[in-house]
Amino acid sequence: MNAPVIHRPAHSLAAAETVLTNARLILENEEIFGTLSFDETGVRAIDHGRSSLPGAIDCEGDLIAPGLVEMHTDNLEKHLLPRPRVRWPNALAAAIANDAQMAASGITTVFDAVCAGTYENSAGQRKEIFAEEIDAIELAAEQKLFRINHFLHLRCELTDPDLPTLIEAQVGKTILRLVSLMDHTPGHRQWRNIDDLRSFMTGTGRSAAEIDMAIGERTERGLRSVMRNWELVVEMFRNPGIVLASHDDTTEGQVEEAAASGCTISEFPTTREAAVKAKELGLKTIGGAPNIVRGGSHSGGVAMRELVAAGVLDGLSSDYVPASLLQAVRLLTRDAGLAQHQAFALVTFHVADMVGLSDRGRLAPGQRADLQRLRFIDETPLVRRVWCGGAIVF
Repeated sequence: MNAPVIHRPAHSLAAAETVLTNARLILENEEIFGTLSFDETGVRAIDHGRSSLPGAIDCEGDLIAPGLVEMHTDNLEKHLLPRPRVRWPNALAAAIANDAQMAASGITTVFDAVCAGTYENSAGQRKEIFAEEIDAIELAAEQKLFRINHFLHLRCELTDPDLPTLIEAQVGKTILRLVSLMDHTPGHRQWRNIDDLRSFMTGTGRSAAEIDMAIGERTERGLRSVMRNWELVVEMFRNPGIVLASHDDTTEGQVEEAAASGCTISEFPTTREAAVKAKELGLKTIGGAPNIVRGGSHSGGVAMRELVAAGVLDGLSSDYVPASLLQAVRLLTRDAGLAQHQAFALVTFHVADMVGLSDRGRLAPGQRADLQRLRFIDETPLVRRVWCGGAIVF
């Protein structure tokens, strides 16, 4: 159904209202040529055609799309650990730099994915920065230093015996909205094919003997800790305000276990079998946008394009490359037969709805004024302007 055409006299443009015209508007169920107005309270109106209001911004045929909603990115970690064995000394500066990168990528709501625990004894730096990351996110949010909206996604590494101690202090934090359950035991989930794990670890420069030792240690840790920590995390965060997600589901049995534990999201299913079962059981599925851009998984998992074609992928996450979301939108529109508004749904309101944020992700009257102006140069996105809560943030 077409959006209603709203006619206004020229003097009706409020001082704080922004009008974008001559634009292609990405709506929930269609793309239209028209005009959108908003202020700090939200989207006010969507009209067909061009506006003659004084002060209306001519978008020159650019796209106006909802701001992206990102539920799983560990990009902040890159700002704190920019090189092997290099730990950045200012966590707040790292958080602010990460925020700016998100805004420049068209993201207006981000769940900063912070790892609680590690899957390997030698990977201690993640533990060292764990509290720093969270403190920096909280401080920047409290002092309104961020351009966009930030929430906390607690990634719980179930193989780590120290996990309970690490996460205990996070219970009850208002910024915490999402908890995922990760198991990186060799032979399970993402690394159920140990040859894939060996190949991946070889790329890190380790010798065969070092790889054998690491796999042995990781296997022992997983067998000792995963079941106990799974039960503990589920019980600790059994809260209506927190969404639980399983991670790297590979088998139908793992999806069934996740559903029985109260998970509502299957994050990065590694097989089509797992994604299909998740849909059958009512879990939403999220996949990696880098998988779309690269044409497949870096760790031997299913290609996300296959899940899109099968209709069993609900949303995308940038994972480790914030700019991958818009690149994936373009590629799915060009190569996978999706209409542009359908591809944008995977990175906007589909994701917002998964995490209980129904006030954003759509261009519609009453929604938050989180939006972006962009165009594509072939398959490359060019973000020209971003608004969050009606304010220009990029």
